[in-house]
Amino acid sequence: MDKSWMHSDRRSKAYEFGVEAFLNFAVENLLTTTHIRCPCVKCVNLKVFGVGIIRDHVYFNGIDQSYKNWTFHEEPWEASTNASRNVEEDDGHSRYSFVSEEIDMDDNDFGDFGDFGSDPYEFANVIGDGDQPVYPGCRKYTKLSALVKLYNLKAKHGMSDVCFTELLILQGDLLPEGNTIPTSMYKAKKTLCALRLSYEKMHACPNDCILYRKEYEDSTNCPTCGISRWKQGKDSILKEGVPAKVVWYFPPIPRFKRMFQSHETAKSLTWHAARKSIDGQMSHPADSPSWKLLDDKWPEFGNEPRNLRLALSSDGFNPHSSLSSRYSCWPVILVTYNLPPWLCMKRKFMMLTLLISGPKQPGNDIDVYLEPLIDDLKSLWVGIRGVYDAHNGEYFTLRAALMWTINDFPAYGNLSGCVVKGYKACPICGDDTPSHRLKNGHKICYIGHRKWLPINHPYRRQRAAFNGKPKYGIPPEPLTGEEVLHMVENGDRVCWKKKSIFFDLEYWKYLPVRHALDVMHIEKNVCDSIIGTLLEIPGKNKDGIAARLDLLNMGVKTDLQPEYGERRTRLPPGP
Repeated sequence: MDKSWMHSDRRSKAYEFGVEAFLNFAVENLLTTTHIRCPCVKCVNLKVFGVGIIRDHVYFNGIDQSYKNWTFHEEPWEASTNASRNVEEDDGHSRYSFVSEEIDMDDNDFGDFGDFGSDPYEFANVIGDGDQPVYPGCRKYTKLSALVKLYNLKAKHGMSDVCFTELLILQGDLLPEGNTIPTSMYKAKKTLCALRLSYEKMHACPNDCILYRKEYEDSTNCPTCGISRWKQGKDSILKEGVPAKVVWYFPPIPRFKRMFQSHETAKSLTWHAARKSIDGQMSHPADSPSWKLLDDKWPEFGNEPRNLRLALSSDGFNPHSSLSSRYSCWPVILVTYNLPPWLCMKRKFMMLTLLISGPKQPGNDIDVYLEPLIDDLKSLWVGIRGVYDAHNGEYFTLRAALMWTINDFPAYGNLSGCVVKGYKACPICGDDTPSHRLKNGHKICYIGHRKWLPINHPYRRQRAAFNGKPKYGIPPEPLTGEEVLHMVENGDRVCWKKKSIFFDLEYWKYLPVRHALDVMHIEKNVCDSIIGTLLEIPGKNKDGIAARLDLLNMGVKTDLQPEYGERRTRLPPGP
């Protein structure tokens, strides 16, 4: 079919006839007039409309000229137009693979762009122009790979747009004539935007009750608290159309598909299956009981090494770099454990899926914001068909499982639904948590640690070094996921605040470890407190009069009680 009209003036007869020919072609092939993807430059085949609306869009916005093969409208793919996809770099990587693997940008930078799905030829066609050398005769960098390298420098060093524009101009002047380096930030974005994936901007209730999606998509007031969906100005007038709270959702499925479209990344995603654990130690999550449980309980999942094992991490941060501000913005990040350990924690492989705006943290209502992600995780567990593996050159059905979450202790409580403060704050001990409120320190402490030692450990029998009593108890067994689910469904809310949304995942209740605490708060902060107390570092020392008096009240180290003098109180040095 003649497609030259796509480059014609929108006021010309050629464009008019071309639009009608395209719409007729789409209706005949799709057998519908109401559910057709719109190919205008704003919708880029992401949204579905009727014929009349699409006609208006194509005239008003213009048609996406990079949409050369109408695959979304049932046109057969012309493989001859993609011969450039096999062009090789000097290091043996295809230029397409190099570009898709190296890019590292913020998902918000380029607006709403299309997902190239699982069709590698369609993706290669989009970046065909970027496969050209950065200047005539250059064999090391293509137009896109050079620009991606420069943009990564911008992201790494926090360059402003003005600074990056000047860097581009300088780089263009240094290279030989005929180079394709853009001369402004605007042109760089325009070049790179074809590689970006879509995101969804969802409205939320300011009180964290609901997301305005699915059955609430057209609501203007929260059905739970009744507050308006729209922002209220300083004059107390609602600004209709301006949401009071927004959450940005970056769907992970298109990005998982894109990872497999890179030859090198697709190869790395099966690294775990090729490795061999020789010493019997756990050196990778593949050695963990959770990984092995997924393999044994669902062998059809474990037999496919390309199926993904994921971890989720979330915490709040202050985007305004001000210690006096209580603004809290929450990102939710996915980590892919299929990759080697030296890659899976790299920034370019840590996948931002949700960005929950402030000013207040979501707290226990974070499950409301996790709903779209959980829906995608359910789909990934069932399987996404037609994902292309560039390494093996074949299509397969991709599945994925979330193994655990990684967070600090307060976020642990928000995600798991467990009580993490007060007298019953231990997720393992639960209702039998050995807690004690300090009379002078006015805090709750958790004692009885010796029961976690081996049964024949000498510390268990020591009296004077502790509270004057031996300790012969045994530690409690952690609750299984099935036991936790039974408790929360039957209203046992002594140690549990809610039923976590993660139990909506079919496999979640069977996992032996569902929530993990991050290293920083366990190793760094606790170590800082211990070292600060031992070395009496100002601001880090936890030893004081209140602490000594509390030890005396509990019958622990009574020889360290404060010595009161006429002018000052002396604290005896510790042993």
